[in-house]
Amino acid sequence: MESYLIAIGTVALIYALLAIGLNLQYGFIGMVNFGHVAFFAIGAYTSALLSIEGVPIFIGMLAGAVLAALSALPLSMLSARLSDDYLAIVTLGFSETIRIVIQEENWLTGGIQGLPGIPSLFSSMSFGPTGLMTLIAISACVACVYYAIRHLTRSPYGRLIQAIRDNEAAVQSLGKNTSWLKIQVFMLGAALAGIAGGFYAHFMSYLSAEQFVPLVTFYVWVAVIIGGVGRMSGAMIGSLLLIAFLEGSRFARDILPGVAEVEMASVRLGLIGLALILCTIYFPDGIMGKKRT
Repeated sequence: MESYLIAIGTVALIYALLAIGLNLQYGFIGMVNFGHVAFFAIGAYTSALLSIEGVPIFIGMLAGAVLAALSALPLSMLSARLSDDYLAIVTLGFSETIRIVIQEENWLTGGIQGLPGIPSLFSSMSFGPTGLMTLIAISACVACVYYAIRHLTRSPYGRLIQAIRDNEAAVQSLGKNTSWLKIQVFMLGAALAGIAGGFYAHFMSYLSAEQFVPLVTFYVWVAVIIGGVGRMSGAMIGSLLLIAFLEGSRFARDILPGVAEVEMASVRLGLIGLALILCTIYFPDGIMGKKRT
């Protein structure tokens, strides 16, 4: 039971990193990203492949974050020319392209066989349970990221990017380069997804293309919306509630005996959708979203 709770806590914090990055892109500057999972995958595979080759895990995770941010550069540059709906389509297409590359490039990613043998964060250390140490490490990382991004969004820079979200034309009239600011924020959000991917790879010790489907992006959007768009605390609370919904719905079969095992996946998605609808009705701005900061 203890190992199960540690695993659930670790996954929830990984989703919290993803939600903070997406909330920064959408909640604070208004960029619609439907391909967030792509940067998650880039960070995961970069860190995993480097660590398998003997590169220190910390350096591999840092490289994954940098590569995820650099891969976001051309997409963010398109944001100056594309409206929100077209940007959403482009980012979704990008995420599927990354997934197909992972699936087809056997020489690099293992293809459909996956990538096994990824070392855990503390596999070389002899003190403390590996799972617990991983949970502590990611908790410290999420805490640092949370307070750093919170400070950023409350700074003059943060107020400027929120002004772009509310009225980009007005900010441009003041002589500000809104396109460059959008690029910066989009790359930062992608880097956070890359860090989350690094933690995920070393926690799971195995990666495959099926772990990076668009559904992951949908889950992160659910977390952001439930918690409250444009609220840092909302990203955290939404992620915790999302994992609670996902894991709690595993036990739905105990109270729904007529549902076959193969049908439970659809039932679980239905329960999550129902939870999202109820949150939208009773908390239209999100649980923590009474106002935008």
